[in-house]
Amino acid sequence: MEQTLAPPPAGRFRHSHLAQAWLVLVLALVFGAALAAVQVTLSPIIAANKMNETLEKVPELVWGRADARKLVAGRAAIDITPGIIEIKKKTNTTSYSLFRVAYQGKPAGWVVKNGGQGYADRIEMLIGFDPHVAAITGLFVIEQKETPGLGAKIISPHWRDQFVGKKTATPLTVVKGGIQKAQDIDALTGATISSRSVVRIVNRTVSDLAGKLTPAAVRFSKRKH
Repeated sequence: MEQTLAPPPAGRFRHSHLAQAWLVLVLALVFGAALAAVQVTLSPIIAANKMNETLEKVPELVWGRADARKLVAGRAAIDITPGIIEIKKKTNTTSYSLFRVAYQGKPAGWVVKNGGQGYADRIEMLIGFDPHVAAITGLFVIEQKETPGLGAKIISPHWRDQFVGKKTATPLTVVKGGIQKAQDIDALTGATISSRSVVRIVNRTVSDLAGKLTPAAVRFSKRKH
């Protein structure tokens, strides 16, 4: 005699699906908690690494790569002091993190951190200035997520070197096909938006700080280097 299996009660399917749903939820919570714990653990390390990278770049953004290497290798008396300056505007107040750089006790320049929206995501940069914020002495991109092979080329030294020596009295302008005027910045091919984003951040920083960035206006913290 052939036997046929009776179908399981519908309630059993419902309970099975419910159990699976709860299992997925529990696993998601466990993995989420684990990721959060990792993030909490790694955050101080990531912040410390970023600060170390910043401090390593500061001399280069004031003196240039070659001269900075010589000074650091010769253990020159370079003082790098972090601080914050608050710029009050009509509707809000903008805070800038920065570093004052001195050599043998004399002012050598400033390195200011600032950022803004790029084509894909936020761009974080360091901008070097002379002691009077009359000229740009360097630019370094700390973090960016622009399009690989296009906008991501804002990190290339060749493109960034365009900013070195630019005077701050007149805003920079993005152009295509080559520099024609002193304040021109040649856009990256296929990445005009990323190029304009960097220039916009630089111009905004200069506009906020020119004539206002003095030691008396900065709230300095403990010397780092």
